[in-house]
Amino acid sequence: TVIRAAILIQNWYRFTMARLEMRRRYSLSIFQSIEYADEQDQLQVGNLQFFLYNQLRYSQRTEVAQTKMSIPSVSQVVDEGLCLTEFEKKIDVPDSYYGPRLSFPLTVEDANALLHAFRNEQLLHARYVLQLLCETRKVLKEMPNITHLSTSYSKEITVCGDLHGNLDDLLLIFYKNGLPSEQNRYVFNGDFVDRGKNSMEILIILFAFLLIYPNDLHLNRGNHEDYIMNLRYGFTKEVSKKYKDHGKQILCLLRDVFSWLPLATIIDSKVLILHGGISDTTDLDFLNALERNKLKSLMRPPKSVRDRQDQVKERIPTTRPICYLQILDILWSDPRSQNGCTPNKSRGGGCYFGPDVTAKLFERYNLKMLIRSHEFKPEGYEISHDGKVITIFSASNYYEEGSNRGAYIKLNPELIPRFVQYRVSKDTRRQNLRERVGTIESSALKSLREKIYAHRSELTSAFAQYDLNGTGTIPVDDWAAAMESVLQLELPWRMLRSQLAQMNADGEVDFMSCFYDLKLGQPIKEVQPALAETLCRYRKDLEIIFNIIDKDHSGLISLEEFGRMWKLFASHLGIDVHDESFDKLVLSIDYNKDGHIDFNEFLEAFHVVRRLEKKAN
Repeated sequence: TVIRAAILIQNWYRFTMARLEMRRRYSLSIFQSIEYADEQDQLQVGNLQFFLYNQLRYSQRTEVAQTKMSIPSVSQVVDEGLCLTEFEKKIDVPDSYYGPRLSFPLTVEDANALLHAFRNEQLLHARYVLQLLCETRKVLKEMPNITHLSTSYSKEITVCGDLHGNLDDLLLIFYKNGLPSEQNRYVFNGDFVDRGKNSMEILIILFAFLLIYPNDLHLNRGNHEDYIMNLRYGFTKEVSKKYKDHGKQILCLLRDVFSWLPLATIIDSKVLILHGGISDTTDLDFLNALERNKLKSLMRPPKSVRDRQDQVKERIPTTRPICYLQILDILWSDPRSQNGCTPNKSRGGGCYFGPDVTAKLFERYNLKMLIRSHEFKPEGYEISHDGKVITIFSASNYYEEGSNRGAYIKLNPELIPRFVQYRVSKDTRRQNLRERVGTIESSALKSLREKIYAHRSELTSAFAQYDLNGTGTIPVDDWAAAMESVLQLELPWRMLRSQLAQMNADGEVDFMSCFYDLKLGQPIKEVQPALAETLCRYRKDLEIIFNIIDKDHSGLISLEEFGRMWKLFASHLGIDVHDESFDKLVLSIDYNKDGHIDFNEFLEAFHVVRRLEKKAN
């Protein structure tokens, strides 16, 4: 009896753990699929955001001219090489400022002061930020496109992946692994910014240590070190909020600093480190010779490349390497287990490269290992291509609290990688596995439901094509096919059906039940269903527009300004919405009738929530 009971308990435990693991995996798949779909959207609206960025710069020039401000413009700083004393003369630091006061050249004591300040959520004054960026640019300009390092100068070299604004991860790495020094060398492999709330602090810390130890701390460019990407994924907004008076100067200078970041690092002539990956046309010699600073954003390719977009999409071989395509591949590509090199349709940029592509590059350049980042991994790292390719991802809790570990790599002189994993936890009480999975699953499904609501019209049409008799129900396979044909997320729809839709007694899916318990955050009578769906779909892009218009960061925008920018946005993307419908909507959101919209309320009004959750509250 005891043995039987033990076997039953063991089976129950295995079944429970298997179900939890299944829920965890499909939740992470949802997050990643939506993230990649969002990147596709980003590439599609890149021209719009380039236009909007130019609007921001135009408004900056106008504002400076009107107020006769004497602060040096970024073009003066970059082109005329103004020294540090110019910022010291033009930007006052008040006595009430209690943060770090930097003097150049920086010392380790300055870096420690920055770490202490940021742990206590203090900001570095704008004068010192601008001075730091100017000095960083000078150092980066002297660096080659591909940096060569040797383990003979230190026992180990530490390689870190994406941080994405998660300052706690960087602080934990330094706590566990030690601060950068001549004996403790680091390579940070891009994507320092966006998504997280402390991107600026991470840059300041990394740039400070770069200035102190230019031969011992190395930075590679990631696909998010791109001013157009920053408009969508949060960094631009972060800088504008933290540095209201000088945010535009900081952002313009960062645009140039990002373009000077090296593209790759090679250790002992054997280990290639770059952010994304490679393709079947990757040419390290060409990459090492090009003018990397000429390409400020991959979202806005040069005209010669835009005229040949069919080659980018279909990867048609060309007679000579193109600068844009070469950099696009190394910053955006992902490895796959299948041989070959195919377009990266999930992200919309770069390629999928197989083991044969890796082997070919290794043979050509006598390499042993490729370390790359760019891709979320639940354990913080992943080994592929028979041990030749390592993905390292250093941002823990990337999608949600408990969603993943972060990791970094220690490389010794034998070039044998050692992985160190961690997870930052702010909760005093550690969640158990069931609680962590529940939190991750709930957040993932919420994101997926927003995506479903934003494509309601297209999904309804797709369902109707399978519902030939007009019953309102279709087989599960047809429901799954319709979901994939519209959303194109490559998700296990049959498995997700129980979370998203109801079934009738005959085992068919009531397809309209996908929308039964979804509604907008704040119901607005004036909004037409088609307009509501459009606004839900483009909430992030509308937020970009608002951040550009909202010069004083008040959170308010005039009805006239918003209407004008909406019409520009709609015409650029070919959105067919009647002006009368939109005008009624805008007037209805002006709750106090003062001629302005509280944009946070506007965004919240078009945020999808579940009706059942609302009732439960």
